[in-house]
Amino acid sequence: MRRIREMWRPEWVSVDGRRILAARALRNFAYGFLSVLLGIYLEALGYTAAHVGGVLMATLLGSALLSLLFAAAADRWGRRRMLAGSAGLMAIAGAIYALGAPYPVLLLGALTGTLGTTSGEVGPFLSLEQAILPETSPDTRRTQLFSLYNLQGSVAASLGALCAGLPALLQGWFEIERLAGLKLMLVLYALLALATMQLFLRLSPGVEVGRENMGERRAPLHRSRRIVLGLSALFGLDSLAGGFVVQSLIAFWFFRRWGAGPEILGPLFLFAGLLQAASYLVAAKVAGRIGLLNTMVFTHLPSNVLLMLIPAMPSLEMAAACLLLRMSLSQMDVPTRQSYIVAVVDPDERTAAASLTNVARNVAQATTPGIAGYAMEVLSLGLPFLLGGGLKIVYDLLLLAAFRHVKPPEEQDRGVKRSG
Repeated sequence: MRRIREMWRPEWVSVDGRRILAARALRNFAYGFLSVLLGIYLEALGYTAAHVGGVLMATLLGSALLSLLFAAAADRWGRRRMLAGSAGLMAIAGAIYALGAPYPVLLLGALTGTLGTTSGEVGPFLSLEQAILPETSPDTRRTQLFSLYNLQGSVAASLGALCAGLPALLQGWFEIERLAGLKLMLVLYALLALATMQLFLRLSPGVEVGRENMGERRAPLHRSRRIVLGLSALFGLDSLAGGFVVQSLIAFWFFRRWGAGPEILGPLFLFAGLLQAASYLVAAKVAGRIGLLNTMVFTHLPSNVLLMLIPAMPSLEMAAACLLLRMSLSQMDVPTRQSYIVAVVDPDERTAAASLTNVARNVAQATTPGIAGYAMEVLSLGLPFLLGGGLKIVYDLLLLAAFRHVKPPEEQDRGVKRSG
C-alpha cells in the first residue's frame, strides 16, 4: 500500500507537482476514450476516412501553433494562465463536437489543438508542464518524475479507453441511440477539461519564472541552441512517422479491417495503455544502466518492426497481439526523451527547449494523418503502418549517430562530455 501511495502521491514532489500530475491524469482519461471514439463518431455523422484524417491534421496543426504561442508568452504572462487557457480551449472543443456541428466548424474546433486524437498528449500543456516539473523535485529524481508523469497519464488514458465502450452499454441497457451515446461522451470530455482548468488555477506563484531570471537571460536559447535545433529536427521526423499511426487511425483501422467496435477496442486499448504504463517504470531503470539516449533508441527499434507487421497479421487476435507487443516497447522513449531534453540544456532554456521540440513534433505530425486517411481510403488500408514504421526506424538510427556523444550531467562521469 505504501508503494502504491508513493507512486501516486510521492513525498519528494511538491504540491504544485502533484497538481500537475493530477491534471495530466484527468485530461488523459478524456483523451483515452475520445481517441478510440473520434473516428467512429465522425463516421456516424456521415464523414469518410479522409474527413477523419482532416480533423486529425487540424488538431495537430492547431496544437503546434498554440504550443509555440503559449510557450513564448508563458514566462511573461504566466504559466498558470496559459495552462488554464489551454484547458478552456479543450472544453470548447468538446462542446463543439458534442453539438455535432457542420464539418467546417468541426475543423475550427480541432484547430484549438486540444482535441484528444491520441492516447498521448496534445495541446500546449506538455511544453509548459515539462518546463515546470524539474523544479518540483530534486534533480536526482528527474527521470523518475517524468516516468511517473507519463505512467499516471498512461493509466488514466487506458481507463478512458475502457470507457469507450460506454455508448454500447447505454444502447443495450437504456436503449439510448448510438449517436446520442457518443455525444454524451463528448459532453464528459468538456467537463473533464473544466476540472483540469481548476487544478491549473490552483497552482502557486512558485511555478512562474522569476523576474530576476528573465532579466538575466540573453535569449530563450543560447548555449544549447545547436543541440535543441538538432533534436527538434529529428523529433520532427519521428512525429512525421507517428502521424501515420495516431491512435484514432489505429482504432479506425481495426474498425474497418476487422469490424471491431468500441466494445472490443476499449478493452484492447486499455491493455495497450497498461503495458505502456508499465514500460515507463522500466524505462527509468533501464536508463540508469545504459543511459537515456540508448534507452530511447534500442527500445524504439523493435517496436517499429512490430508496427509494420500489424497489417500483415491474418486475424484480429494476431493483429491485436502484435499491437500489444509493440505498445510494451514503443513509449519507453517518452520519459527518457523528456528528461534528456531538460538535462542537456541550461535551466533557463528549459521552457524554450521543451516548446521548440514539442512544436517540431506537432507540426510534423500534423502533416501526415490526412495523407494516412487518403491512403487508407484509396490505396491500401494497411499502408500507413508501413510508412510510419519505416520512417521511425530511420529516425532511430539518425538519433543515435548524431547525439551519442551528448550526455546529460549524471552520465558525464562515464567520460563523455556534452557538447554545444
